[in-house]
Amino acid sequence: MARRCELTGKNALVGNKVSHANNKTKTRFMPNLCNVSLMSDAMGQTYRLRISAIALKSVEHCGGLDAFLLKADNAKLSDKALKLKRSIAKKVDEQKAAA
Repeated sequence: MARRCELTGKNALVGNKVSHANNKTKTRFMPNLCNVSLMSDAMGQTYRLRISAIALKSVEHCGGLDAFLLKADNAKLSDKALKLKRSIAKKVDEQKAAA
């Protein structure tokens, strides 16, 4: 399983740890990934996603999973999140047409 956020696309970075004596050691900086269940208001279901802690904070700031996904860039989303975004957009359009 890739260490990659499903919503923001954050993944591992490569860099150096530098000691006081200026010795450089290669290291990987991993994102803080969490397994969470997020509720979609449009679909009325919960979805399990593996997202970074900062993405969880961003979802809450935007007002929920639906609002975050509708604003998100398609290139950064995982296949699962992209499929969910399309179904949410379709459901929202149907609700607007009915009203």
